[in-house]
Amino acid sequence: MGKSQKKRSMRRRHNPMRVPDSHLPKGLAAASSSSNKTEAVLPIIKKLESADPVERKWACVAVSNLIYNDPSTRRLLQGQNVVGTLIGRLTDSEEEVVVEAAGALRNLCIDGGYEIGAEMYNKNILAPLATFIPKISSILAQYIDSPKTAPENAQKVVYEFAENVVTILWCLSETSNKALNAVNNLALVPFLMAFFSSRERLPVATVTSAAQCLYVLTDDNPPIADEIRPNFSHVSSLLDIAKAAPALQDLKGKHPADEERAVALGILACGILRNLAPFSPPSSIASIDLDKEVLLPVLVPVISSLSLQEATEASEMPPEANQWDSKQQPRSDHKSETELGLERIEAKLRAVQLALEILTGICATLPDPADLEPGIDDDDVEDDVFEDGATEDNAMDETPDDPMALDEQEATNLDSHQPGRPFLSTLLLEPLLALIQPTELSFSVPPSPHAPTTTALCAIHIAAFECLSNTFLALAAAPGSGSSSEVQAGQRVWSTVWAALAGAGGPVEAAPGSTRATVWDVAVGVLWGVGTVWTGKIIPEELQVRALIALCDTRADDDTVCVKCIGALAALAQYPDLASLDANRIISTYLLGLLGPGRTGTESMLQAVESLIDIFADEGAPAEANFRAGNVLEALAGAVEDVRRAVKSIDRKKEGGRELRRRGEQVRDNLIAFVRYRRALKV
Repeated sequence: MGKSQKKRSMRRRHNPMRVPDSHLPKGLAAASSSSNKTEAVLPIIKKLESADPVERKWACVAVSNLIYNDPSTRRLLQGQNVVGTLIGRLTDSEEEVVVEAAGALRNLCIDGGYEIGAEMYNKNILAPLATFIPKISSILAQYIDSPKTAPENAQKVVYEFAENVVTILWCLSETSNKALNAVNNLALVPFLMAFFSSRERLPVATVTSAAQCLYVLTDDNPPIADEIRPNFSHVSSLLDIAKAAPALQDLKGKHPADEERAVALGILACGILRNLAPFSPPSSIASIDLDKEVLLPVLVPVISSLSLQEATEASEMPPEANQWDSKQQPRSDHKSETELGLERIEAKLRAVQLALEILTGICATLPDPADLEPGIDDDDVEDDVFEDGATEDNAMDETPDDPMALDEQEATNLDSHQPGRPFLSTLLLEPLLALIQPTELSFSVPPSPHAPTTTALCAIHIAAFECLSNTFLALAAAPGSGSSSEVQAGQRVWSTVWAALAGAGGPVEAAPGSTRATVWDVAVGVLWGVGTVWTGKIIPEELQVRALIALCDTRADDDTVCVKCIGALAALAQYPDLASLDANRIISTYLLGLLGPGRTGTESMLQAVESLIDIFADEGAPAEANFRAGNVLEALAGAVEDVRRAVKSIDRKKEGGRELRRRGEQVRDNLIAFVRYRRALKV
């Protein structure tokens, strides 16, 4: 199996547009023609600059109402510099205007994703936000310690305004490294942790917003993680919330929205703890098996609790539910029962998505490539090239007679790292297989009947596929995986993945960068892992073979995806049955075609070489007929020089270059040894 993904990191959180506008043609004219609120935009922009504070407050609230699930109107407002104008209102002389402006900016960055977050950062939103943090902290402390002496507006500042400010900071943190560094400089840890320590006396929505921000800030961000990790009080608060989470999933008598936020809070606490791990003594958490004792008991019930089909059916919103009436007095809580119901469904979907993101990291248990023994590393040695069907002896003397010797050594080195097993007998597999199956809203042609549901469903499918991919790639790297007792389970996973992909359409039709394309790119990793765990046990089907080849050709400039495709194809080509010789021939011919210079990336070429060696390693297998008829031996011999050049061109100074160079040298040597071995057979 290829070594390109043996070191896997936790998937970075996605902050996609909650309400995408990618389906709209570019330009304000297109947005104007597709919006039914065009006439309301300019009057509201003007009222944001009104001398009357009531009108300014009204306009801020109206912005939130206008953009609600409406990407066309959001784009129109962006074209009128609504972001810059609202940032200006953050320094308004009227406090209520400031609160409503923060709420409108919060909604804009949640719905609009990275683009609007970047615009806010570039327009210096952090300057006013930085002044709010000490003010909120002071009022929070006063409100908690002496509620009777707190200002009259204390509750609104602590509840509503703090939630808006913290949410904006969360979104900015995901915008870019530059924005993240700027947020780091705000020294937010004491500010955010104050909400956790006072959680019993604060609304769960406010505490959850602080948890969401901290989850993002601790994700691969050492300055924040290093500040929290040694603080016993901070870690204890997070651990208490996480341990209480299972009970929160069965709250009775609470408002439905609070139930969903309480569940999200427990999930976020788990995510923060995992971002902070590992813990070292004397921390009390150091002796705990964090994944097994804390995280899995919270996360598995969450991903098992929701039917995507039922959520889809409940997301049908009548057209009149969100119609804009310019005569109505806008209110920040102006939502119908239908809209509130849809928000609760979205909250449940987002909780599942969040749980899957954390599980993706738990499933990523592949060994570090540093544990592997380096191959022969001699830049100055020129590999002797095969000429006229002969091999120079001095080229072969330094390579093992057994072409698989290096792979066996790697297996020995990997033996020290055993991923958690048996995965297939746990309660995790079934919900993951259910969550990869699309519904009619998953890939609906824009505009979706309910865009937030569609984006949440797509995010869930992708995250579930990533969990499965990481798990099976981990199992594939472990000695003794793929036991005969689990073959049927592997075959069922394989067929279930293809059933899910059928709902995503073909790989060629999926536009690059689209959700459909992302689903294919991630799902093929599951196929690679399953195929490697049960090599020779998956019956190749022509349509599946053609689809994998088409995906590999479509992603020719993406080595990561191509490597997965090649690995999955190689697993199919090794099915030991005479009836599958045609599939073996199609796959091997395709892989040989990838060995030419410039045909694909270096990593993909190396994977193709490894795969061909695996496919034809057994000269007694039925595939030997294709090996001889296709003149595969001479094709491999002729590719040695191209492989040698490709390996030598790998730049060790680039990220991952040293590991790839080491692997390339192993593949080169294995190829030379394989050709020598097969020629020595003289059959």
